[in-house]
Amino acid sequence: MTQQQCPYAIDVSGADIHGEATALRARGRAARVELPEGVKAWWVTDQELLKQLLTDPRVSRDTYQHWPAWQNGESGLAQTWSLAMWVSDRNMITAYGPDHRRLRKLVAKAFTARRTTALRSRIEEICADVLDELAALDSQAREVPVDLRKHFAYPVPTHVICRLLGVPDSFRDDLLQVIHTMLATSTSAEDAKANETRLYELFNELVAVKRRSPGEDLTSELIAVRDEDGGVGLAERELVDTVLLMFTAGHETTVNLLDHAVYALLSHPDQLKALQAGEVPWEDAIEEVLRLQAPFANLPMRYAVEDIVLDDLTIARGEPIVVSFAAAGRDPKVHGATADTFDVTRPTRRDHVAFGHGVHHCLGAPLARLEAAIALPALFARFPGLALARPGEEPPPLESFISNGHRELPVLLGP
Repeated sequence: MTQQQCPYAIDVSGADIHGEATALRARGRAARVELPEGVKAWWVTDQELLKQLLTDPRVSRDTYQHWPAWQNGESGLAQTWSLAMWVSDRNMITAYGPDHRRLRKLVAKAFTARRTTALRSRIEEICADVLDELAALDSQAREVPVDLRKHFAYPVPTHVICRLLGVPDSFRDDLLQVIHTMLATSTSAEDAKANETRLYELFNELVAVKRRSPGEDLTSELIAVRDEDGGVGLAERELVDTVLLMFTAGHETTVNLLDHAVYALLSHPDQLKALQAGEVPWEDAIEEVLRLQAPFANLPMRYAVEDIVLDDLTIARGEPIVVSFAAAGRDPKVHGATADTFDVTRPTRRDHVAFGHGVHHCLGAPLARLEAAIALPALFARFPGLALARPGEEPPPLESFISNGHRELPVLLGP
């Protein structure tokens, strides 16, 4: 077997997501890879192919129906795999066919344009509070580095999603901790299983609390749908996993977007200056960050419902597929020879799949964009002397091949 034929062993620590994407792109539009515990999959790096597969009815995310190795959750792999949480939940993004349409319709009601727009004033209040707290950290000595991921990128979206879902303050830190552990894809199988148990304890408890004391929030609305129709439209597991999905995707993607946006703009002061002068819209910068640094770099898994025969490869029935949003965002066939560089004026900046594509396009994407469009101008207006604490040195990445962000983002707030 040649090196080209040997599966590429994925670095689950996510130490070099983009370097790995480049290496895999060299192997073709889709390459054979090996995940933990010897799981083989197709890794899709080509944006055109990725879009094709995301809209192909022969591709499913339903692990229970379409991954033979899972054996409906009864196989040894299903019981022990360190990445099991990424394929075992039951919500709209893992459902197939009619089940997907049913669940997406329920969640779509929560993310209407009117509801998202109505959140603007609340997001502005949250940003103002977070910036006040950030200023208070270093009001006397502005030359002391501050972790901007921890004190800005993280609190803004977590407060927003907790408000939207009605998460009580007493739950927030524990929920964030179990999600952080789930996103750390180099976690051992034993620790991942223990974290899964704790995660479901917390989310089941949250649903129970909201069932006893409902409010004007999305969790209460989903519970009402579940209880009023006797579970016909939304099973209890689907309810819990839908809340889990909205909480996870509703904060982590935006945290990474803000994190990478600040780093990119501070690394390119001329482009930041153009934004501050109104020469370039902030929305263009946000799209370029999404293209260059997809908040979720790679997402396991999808499955071939039947043999998918393409010009240059065949994905056999039941074979897993991982789509690489990070690789697609830097596809040179779409973005040219400068695909790896940051340019807010790039003509193809909006041509990306950072929030998915087709029927699986993220319903929360408008909310994430709105948060970034409010938070980023507010940050740079409040701290015009903001600078990287270690210019020219990119902070270490998260220990995840799924979530694409920095472990910390040390900055100087400036005078």
